[in-house]
Amino acid sequence: MGTANSSNILASTFYLTDIPGYEEFHHWISIPFCLLYLVGIMGNCTILHIVRTDPRLHEPMYYFLAMLSLTDMGMSLPTMISLFRVLWSISREIQFNTCVVQMFFIHTFSFTESSVLLAMALDRYVAICHPLRYATILTPTLITKIGIAALLRSALPVIPNVARLAFFPFCHSHILSHSYCLHQDIIRLACADTKFNVIYGMVMITLLWGMDYLGIFVSYVFILHSVLNISSQEGRFKALNTCASHICAVLILYVPMIGLSIVHRFAKHSSPLIHIFMAHIYLLVPPVLNPIIYSVRTKQIRQGIRNLLFPLKLSSSLM
Repeated sequence: MGTANSSNILASTFYLTDIPGYEEFHHWISIPFCLLYLVGIMGNCTILHIVRTDPRLHEPMYYFLAMLSLTDMGMSLPTMISLFRVLWSISREIQFNTCVVQMFFIHTFSFTESSVLLAMALDRYVAICHPLRYATILTPTLITKIGIAALLRSALPVIPNVARLAFFPFCHSHILSHSYCLHQDIIRLACADTKFNVIYGMVMITLLWGMDYLGIFVSYVFILHSVLNISSQEGRFKALNTCASHICAVLILYVPMIGLSIVHRFAKHSSPLIHIFMAHIYLLVPPVLNPIIYSVRTKQIRQGIRNLLFPLKLSSSLM
C-alpha cells in the first residue's frame, strides 16, 4: 500500500504560477527575463574562460571567483526552462520528480554560494593579514578541497528534506507560488505532518547560513583590525578596496535570500506579486550582478575582457 501511494505521488503533477493579472503581457515580460539570463550566463562564462586561459589569474582569489561563477549558474539555470515554459504559455505543468530535482539543485547551489563567499572572505583575510604566507597557505590542493567540501556540505543536508517529500500525500490545489519549485513552497501543499521538514529546514538554514555569515563577519573583524594598523591612508584604502567586490557579492546574496525567507514564513497572505518578485530577485540578481561588479572593480578581470574582445588590436599594439 505504501509503495502504491509513493508511486502515485511520484507521478503527480504540480502547476507553476505565472504573473497573475499580467497574462496578456507574458510574452513581453519574458524579454527582460531572457536578457537577464543571457547577461548572467555570458558574464559568468566570460569570467570562467578568462580565469582558465589567463595564467596571471591562476591565483586563489580568482579560483574562488570561478567557483562563485559556477554556483551562480547552478542557481539560475535550473529555473530558466520552467520559467520560459510558463511565460511562453507552453505548459504550467511540472512532474513531481522533475520538481524535486529542480528544488534540490536550487537549494544546494544557494548554500554552496554562501560557502564560497565564506571561502572568499577567508581568502581576503589571509591576503591582508598574512600576505607573505598567502601562496603557501592557499595552495591549489587546499582550494580544491575547499570547493569539494563546500559542495558536499551544501548538498548532503538537503537530501533528507527532499527525500521525505516522496512519502507525503498532496491533496491540496497542487498550485505552486512560483515558476519553479522551492521546498518551503511545496511543503505547504502536503496533507501530512510536516513538522520535521519545517523544523529541520529552519535548523539547516540557521546553521549553514548562520555559520557562513558568522565566519564572514569574524574574517572582516580581523581584516579591519589589520587595516587600521597600516600607517598610510593610501595603504588602508588599497587594502579595503580589494574587499569591496566581495562585500557587494555578500549583500547581493544574503539580502534577497533573507527577504524571500521572511516573505514565505511571515507574509504568507501578502500579494502573490511580492512572492514572485522576491523569488526572481533571489535567483536572478546574484548571477547577473556578480560578474558585472567583479568586471568593474577588478583590474585583472577588466584586462582579461579587453584581451578577449580585442585580441588583434592588443597584439598589434604590442608589436
